[in-house]
Amino acid sequence: MRFLALQLRKLLHRRVICNPRAKMSNINLSEVGKSLLKSAETGESVELQSLWQDKPVVLFFLRRFGCQVCRWMAAEVSKLEPDLTASGVSLVGVGPEELGLKEFRDREFFKGSLYVDETKKSYKDLHFKRYSALSVLPAALGKKVRDVSAKASAVGIQGNFSGDLLQSGGLLIVAKGGGKILLHFIQDSPGDIVPLEDISKALDISTSAKAGQLPVCNDDVCTL
Repeated sequence: MRFLALQLRKLLHRRVICNPRAKMSNINLSEVGKSLLKSAETGESVELQSLWQDKPVVLFFLRRFGCQVCRWMAAEVSKLEPDLTASGVSLVGVGPEELGLKEFRDREFFKGSLYVDETKKSYKDLHFKRYSALSVLPAALGKKVRDVSAKASAVGIQGNFSGDLLQSGGLLIVAKGGGKILLHFIQDSPGDIVPLEDISKALDISTSAKAGQLPVCNDDVCTL
């Protein structure tokens, strides 16, 4: 019985990690699209909606560029980049501040284009969670975050605590021309991530990308 209980616990843990809050959304896309983003490459300011005018786009919203968990997640999403490009889909990363952007780019954690929304308007319009000074610590120390942090450390990805620690993120997939939201994902925990197969399914494309194995943890130890 003890063995069966342990296996059930592991299964439930994996379900929590692999089934984030990803759903169809009723957000006002035309309003979200008015957000101004600054290109990491050119410094030019563009409206968010310009990124989906000519092709579908996967928009990955990071909590911080220095966040260890965000860096691992960026590397995971980037596994889809070859298949997205081949299917005519853009991959875009958005951060809420410029702090840490240079190191993030230099270390090549993300394979798509990068932008910054320093006003955080798009984050607010997409209902991404913003923690308080009291709620952020329990969230950051939660089991989901520890699981992903362990995996990031195992593959040599480190992070720091510089910048805005209170902002959370998510993911948005928009059809070409902005006619439809294909997926809108809001992080409940900083450790939540959209499975790669959910992204490819939302776009109706095939991929051979394999998700990185998450560690199985109990309250005391993580094993890869």
